Parts: sequence; structure tokens; C-alpha cells
Amino acid sequence: MHPKKSLGQNFLTSKETAGRIVRAATLSPGDVVLEVGPGKGILTELLLETGAVVFAIEKDPRMVLFLKEKFADKKNFTITEGDILDSTVHDVLPDTYSIVANLPYYITSHFLRLFLEELRKKPVSMTLMVQREVADRIIARPPHMSLLSLSVQAFGTPKKILNVSRKQFSPPPDVNSAVITIQQISDAFFIKNNTTPQEFFPAIKKAFSQKRKMLRSSIGIAGKCSTKRPQELSLQNWLDIVPLIKNAL
Repeated sequence: MHPKKSLGQNFLTSKETAGRIVRAATLSPGDVVLEVGPGKGILTELLLETGAVVFAIEKDPRMVLFLKEKFADKKNFTITEGDILDSTVHDVLPDTYSIVANLPYYITSHFLRLFLEELRKKPVSMTLMVQREVADRIIARPPHMSLLSLSVQAFGTPKKILNVSRKQFSPPPDVNSAVITIQQISDAFFIKNNTTPQEFFPAIKKAFSQKRKMLRSSIGIAGKCSTKRPQELSLQNWLDIVPLIKNAL
């Protein structure tokens, strides 16, 4: 079966890398994992070997049929045809589940926003293959923060596990990749600080729309962070700044 470019399919071919991804997910027998875009099943096979209960969702009907046949004897495997961004597959999952995914890179931002910010039933952890540049942005620290890094770090703890060469895929993508984990996913940051994503992020987006300027120029706020640029600030800094931005807007 040839990969479909329209679906952003680049199949992982390295079993060693697949093994490292599954180990990074730290699954135990009976754990529930949602696998997004299983492709030909290189990760699926190893996930099933952990004893986890695997719910897979795949957009390509050819792959769905292939995997149903390949894992027909596995009672801990279920696959659904559909688009993860439109699917309600997460509704049938228990309250505690993890995600493992080799994502089409063009859906990464939408995927993260959906499962971190929008869904009530969030995964407890994610193990994701993403574009290497995106991985570095997600795990960034001041002075290299971005709206993406803040958006992820507000909900969980990201960590880069390994870099993955484009040569480990068929066909090779145009960019290199990396595997990240996001652990301890929850709304705890917002609950603890008596705010919501809907209140917190719009003000930050306003600041990042003029990220080359100091905050006193771009937003018109005073105080100790007024001479900083948005990428120089930590998540905790923004807790003090967001109310000032909202008052200045």
C-alpha cells in the first residue's frame, strides 16, 4: 500500500524508534491508549504487547481494513475509521487514558488545542511524533517562549525524548522529527489560579502579535516586566501580567 500524500502519511520504518516511543509512554497491562494514525501498525503491535487496551483511529480506509485483519486475534484492539479532529471516539474512552500518535504534521496545532484545551475528558499523557522544530518550540524556556509553548505548558509537562531522522520514514518527509511526551495533563494550573483558558490566552495572543516590541510599547503596561518581550516571560510571569493586559486593552 502506497502512502497517501493528501493524508500526510509518512510511515515509520524503524522498529528501534518505535520501541523507544512505546517505552516512553510507560504503559501497564490494562491501561487504555488512544493511538492516532496507526498506519501499518508498527507502533500498534508494540502497544498491544504491553497489555494495554488500544483504541486506534485511522482516516485511511485501506489501513483500517489492513489492521483489522492483522490484529484480528487481539482482543485488546479496536480500530475506528475517522478523522481524529472530527471524531467522538474520545467519548467512549474511560476518564483515564493516554495518547500515542505519529501525527500528520499539518494537524499538530489543532490536535493539541483539541485535546489540551477544548475537551473536558483530557488524556493523562501524550506521546507524540511531531516536527522537530515544533518539538523544540513546545519544550522552550525563556527567552525562547512562544504562544505554542505556553499553551502546552499550561496544561502539562512536555519533554523531548529523542530526535528522529527523516530517513526513518517511508516516504521520507521534508523535515526531521522528534518524539515528545506531555505528562500530568490537567486543568490544575487554571483551577489553582482561578482563571480559565478563555480568560488567560487572548491577552497573551495580543502580546505575541507584536513580539518584537517590549510590553510597555505593544500593550502599554507598566511594572517590572514592561521592558520584557513576550518570548522572555515564563508561564508564571504571565499570571501577573494578564490582568494588566486585560485592563490596558
